[in-house]
Amino acid sequence: AQAEKHLEKTAIISDGNHYTYSQLLYASKAFASTLLDTNMDLNEARVAYMVNPGFDYVRVQWGIWRAGGVAVPLCLTYPLPSLRYTIENSGSSIVVVSPEFEDLLKPLCAELGLCLLTTDDCPLPTDNCPLPTVSDSRRAMMLYTSGTTNLPKGVVSTHANLNAQISTLIDAWRWTSADYSICILPLHHIHGVINIVSCSLWAGATCQFLPSFSAEALFDIFKKGKLNVFMAVPTIYFKLIAYWESLADMNQKEMTRIMSKFRLMISGSAALPVSVMERWKTISEHSLLERYGMTEIGMALSNPYDGPRVPGHVGYPLPGVQVRLADEQDNVIPGTEIGEIQVKGPNVFNEYWQKPESTAESFTKDGFFKTGDIATMDELG
Repeated sequence: AQAEKHLEKTAIISDGNHYTYSQLLYASKAFASTLLDTNMDLNEARVAYMVNPGFDYVRVQWGIWRAGGVAVPLCLTYPLPSLRYTIENSGSSIVVVSPEFEDLLKPLCAELGLCLLTTDDCPLPTDNCPLPTVSDSRRAMMLYTSGTTNLPKGVVSTHANLNAQISTLIDAWRWTSADYSICILPLHHIHGVINIVSCSLWAGATCQFLPSFSAEALFDIFKKGKLNVFMAVPTIYFKLIAYWESLADMNQKEMTRIMSKFRLMISGSAALPVSVMERWKTISEHSLLERYGMTEIGMALSNPYDGPRVPGHVGYPLPGVQVRLADEQDNVIPGTEIGEIQVKGPNVFNEYWQKPESTAESFTKDGFFKTGDIATMDELG
């Protein structure tokens, strides 16, 4: 619906090509009709996809949603046993791959009796291919937790959850159609999928893809002067600092001048060392905006767009998101004490896939999600 407002604007730049919102809508409708085949609605059938970042990734993701399916993105670097686990656990009936991954997954799909499509398998849509009406209460996406403590869990979000996660950030971070961002992060995690790609496209902005990270390639893109929104993880900022420090003095000054014109720079997915934040400020003239979120909740806390961004802090609750600190018995505690971060709001996920006990255990009696992370609140709130 948002894309319809920006039909002739460039939505995506990938592999040296520019794609408009009109092309994205057309291509995703074509892919949706391929997925539907003779069906009227996928009815929340899970579609796993192992697709390179770029236009193909988005048209597949949107095609799954427009056909009424649940998008299950796969990590491009996972070994076959991990891919098997995600495909089997999610109960995916269709697997979509970039052509270079076909040989990897073809035997598995044959063994499990799954339909395997490549991104090349997509005839143009006919005018008589109606798409289903998909209510926002339906399941939309399944991302898997990292599985550090046990087997990864499928985190199921509805369209309403995703709408809340995205629209909140659109307002909090002042996204507009004039923005231009770049995605250098993997697209099986919330950071890349929601914060960068989905926010860009909801806003009618342009999103460029850099499939593999290179500090030199990224700075070359910076030099073109079009980017104005940049998000990365602390390790990437660390690498960019090292690269900047290797440049000649004149080139350093030029890069600083270019980066100082950006509208917004954000760090997330891990704690940002204060030393890195301070060094980046001297290099780019930006105080990085830190925020806090996780697969189950999208983003819950953010340093302010306007106002002081405090090093070592993840900010304030985002609009519409309730956040509190609690003890081990889920009693709310004063902010100055250390407690568990608990979150409630329309952004919070629907369920852990086929794990009703784990889902129930993760929520308090009054409906707050128990993140398992601990924090304290300073005198500013």
